[in-house]
Amino acid sequence: MSDGTLRVRTERQVWAAPGSSHDRIINGSRIVLPMLIGILSAFMIMAPLTTQGDVSFLLDKNKVEVARERLRTQSALYRGEDAKGRTFSLRAGSAVQKRSDEPVVELDQLQAQIQLKDGPAELRADHGQYDLNSEQVAIAGPLHFESSGGYDLATSNATVDLKTRSMKSAGAVSGTVPQGKFSASRMSADLDSHVVTLDGDARLRIVPGKTK
Repeated sequence: MSDGTLRVRTERQVWAAPGSSHDRIINGSRIVLPMLIGILSAFMIMAPLTTQGDVSFLLDKNKVEVARERLRTQSALYRGEDAKGRTFSLRAGSAVQKRSDEPVVELDQLQAQIQLKDGPAELRADHGQYDLNSEQVAIAGPLHFESSGGYDLATSNATVDLKTRSMKSAGAVSGTVPQGKFSASRMSADLDSHVVTLDGDARLRIVPGKTK
């Protein structure tokens, strides 16, 4: 073997010997490379969260939970106008619209403010369903109606049309008018003109001196 070949092998052996520069590079790479890989992985995970652009996701519809209620709100307020252009408002402690294709909102602790020809009136009930298209409120349970001029009535299971200012009940009704007190099994009323039609076991107690 020539002296040149021996010299080359000796230089390679020195370069690869323990403690040499090559050995230090290899040992350093074992530490630095995993750290760089970890930093790069963390950057790739966090980058979509820090960018201001849109982020898209592909979801499996069979694995996505569908909300049971389309819309739930607290302290809801609805406004509208009747056939004569007079405003009304309907407030509720909570409102739930279950389906988008049915414009019916379930209301709790509802209170309606309407304007009649002789002044304001108020309707209160615990539960009801408001039809956004027809502007009718179906009351499930008791309701109380009061207006200026001494008109007051209590009934249950009624439908109130906010647009025509009319009411029709399927439950017993009782109340007071300036002329006296009344009661019946059912009733229908034109709230604007204060004309009440009683049906079934109708009773009216007239107070002398108050009739016209």
